[in-house]
Amino acid sequence: MKVTQERLPDSQIGLEIEIPAETLGKAYEKKVNTLAHTANIPGFRKGKVPRKILLQRLGTKYVKAATLEELIQESVKEAVQQEELELLGNYRLCSDFEELLEKFNPGQSLTFSAAVDVSPSVELGDYKTLSVKAEETLYDPKQVENWLKERREQQATLIPVEDRSAQMGDVAIVDYVAHFVPEDGQEVYGQAISGVQGTDFRVDLAEGRFIEGMVEGIVGMKPEETKELKVTFPEDYPREDLSGRPSIFTITLKELKEKELLELNDDLAREISEFKTMNELKESLEKQFIGEAEKATKKSIHDGIIAQLMTVCTVDIPETLVQDEVTQVLTQTAMQMEQMGMEISQLFTQEKLPKLRENARPEAIERLKQSLILKELAQVEGIQVKQAIFDEKINKIKEQLSDRDVDLNRLNQMVTDELLIEATLDWLQEQVTIELVPAGTFKKKEAEQSSAGSDQPLTPTAEG
Repeated sequence: MKVTQERLPDSQIGLEIEIPAETLGKAYEKKVNTLAHTANIPGFRKGKVPRKILLQRLGTKYVKAATLEELIQESVKEAVQQEELELLGNYRLCSDFEELLEKFNPGQSLTFSAAVDVSPSVELGDYKTLSVKAEETLYDPKQVENWLKERREQQATLIPVEDRSAQMGDVAIVDYVAHFVPEDGQEVYGQAISGVQGTDFRVDLAEGRFIEGMVEGIVGMKPEETKELKVTFPEDYPREDLSGRPSIFTITLKELKEKELLELNDDLAREISEFKTMNELKESLEKQFIGEAEKATKKSIHDGIIAQLMTVCTVDIPETLVQDEVTQVLTQTAMQMEQMGMEISQLFTQEKLPKLRENARPEAIERLKQSLILKELAQVEGIQVKQAIFDEKINKIKEQLSDRDVDLNRLNQMVTDELLIEATLDWLQEQVTIELVPAGTFKKKEAEQSSAGSDQPLTPTAEG
């Protein structure tokens, strides 16, 4: 069988396959004989249908189509083996089937085209001369102080307050209801906002709690006082119908309490931790926060390395792998939602699934590119996962999932891939040039660029 290969985009191989006339003729005769033994033709017993009658009743086109379908599948399979290709997924027929059917002649050869997905090809650029800028997160001793402050407040005794107004640090018990702001020309509130009301709702009066402006509005109120506050729902509010919309909250302060904090001593340490003394607890917290700072810095470095790798390396990804990764993205999303107690049956419906897959596609492609580039780099540089590290990781996960049925082969592969990528990034960290900048630098720069962009004129202006 004559086969011609052509390299196509997205890690595909185009195959032009010529089916010899002899093969075509034998396949056609075999199909006729098979149908003669299996077809139900009124007036004839199975296996006793004359050839002429069979072709008249079924139609020559039907027999040719049935023959051609089988021949194409068998020919692609044979071509893949002949050319020693590592096939991913099924083939895609590039020729028009109806046109092939018109050309079909049992006494002549027939040529058709198909495309198959093959293992992705990765081209590594000059990855050893990368220059990476990353944010350095430093340990701040105030983290220990803030942690202890939060725990003291959680353990605090609440003392009713009646002789003063609310102030920061208090706990307010309120009733509230929200309305949309009246539209122009209206003198009454807009409709009440469904789902945005509460009774005996606790508000800890501290910055960053509740909707912006709410806490500040409650400060200064006295018990039994009712007040109206105009606030705007944040842009990232979970309900899209409310994000960024102004509203009026009617709030009644029913109770006001102040916190009586426990002393910062060994008794408190024993109550809120497994440590016997406050010094031991502080030392543990310091070690924890130093470790978190180091992890944050390392993550920023690795993110920077990945971003730079994507600019110097190229990879062709077959559609088969993309679709598999899209499924993985959606599966992980569903698992996270379930862990948060969210109902996923209404989101992951047959009607919504195509759109969900379309939305997940960019993330899937990005993940695949990063993974394939790093795995190829690991192979080129001979980077491997240390057995002791793998054993520690896999045993920890097995312990966490001891109450579930786990596909061990898949789990082993996932852990191996994760650790291999991490080891490769650690190796790259030693090779590239790294410039550390203070944490928050990137976000500040993005804000400045966004602000500068918003100041630009909407339309070009002529000079002169």
